[in-house]
Amino acid sequence: MTPVAKSASQTAEITGLYRYPIKGLTPEPLRRAPLRTGQTLPADRRYAIENGPSGFNPEQPEWKPKIQFLMLARNERLAQLDSRFDDATNVLTIRKDGQIVASGDLETAAGRAAIERYFAENFQPELKGPPKLLSGRDHSFSDVARKVVSIINLGSVRAIEAMLGGAAVHPLRFRANLYVKGWPAWSELDLVGQTLAIGQARLKVVKRIVRCPATNVDPVTAKRDLEIPPTLSRHLGHMDCGIYAEVIEGGEIGIGDAVAVEEPKLL
Repeated sequence: MTPVAKSASQTAEITGLYRYPIKGLTPEPLRRAPLRTGQTLPADRRYAIENGPSGFNPEQPEWKPKIQFLMLARNERLAQLDSRFDDATNVLTIRKDGQIVASGDLETAAGRAAIERYFAENFQPELKGPPKLLSGRDHSFSDVARKVVSIINLGSVRAIEAMLGGAAVHPLRFRANLYVKGWPAWSELDLVGQTLAIGQARLKVVKRIVRCPATNVDPVTAKRDLEIPPTLSRHLGHMDCGIYAEVIEGGEIGIGDAVAVEEPKLL
């Protein structure tokens, strides 16, 4: 079993910042983004595509397990699509092989219907029922029931490549919000309960991320070509890679910003 590093005391640096406006679809890179207390990155997982009736009520949104939605863990063909969401117009545009295949304003019935029609026509036999574009107030369709920011340590990604015998592992397999460099491999797993400082923002690490088969899908080729969770289990005895953090003080963050582990205040 590979030993786990015990210190992430040194400062890390943000090298990648991403949001995922529609669960399961394309990561959208950001240069900078505001963080608000108790919230995700703006528009992160704002929408999801229901795969069969889930009981989700947009007027009283409650967390539902990801199995209720189209997702990469089971629907790797989603990675063949290139989607872009425009905040100003709420228009989602989906391309495949460079050609627009669907477009619609997700805040209108007609726009949602246009997107739903594309998936209804093109995602058989994965569908368990009519696909439905869901949103609910400021609800986030996260894999966990709390509003979080996900963080991946690129040192751990490099360690996974070594476990796989040198196979390249694209960091976007992990669909994180923040990618950081500078921490020893796996040291982030020991940060649960600690506070990260990024400029004026403060984030409390609340949970390790248990990886699912979505990480086996190459985000460029859409091929299910690696076995990352079983590899983690064999080498580490668990399938964790990355951490979830809650925003406890707001502030703007961006590429190149330092991520420091705050020392506990002495009473």
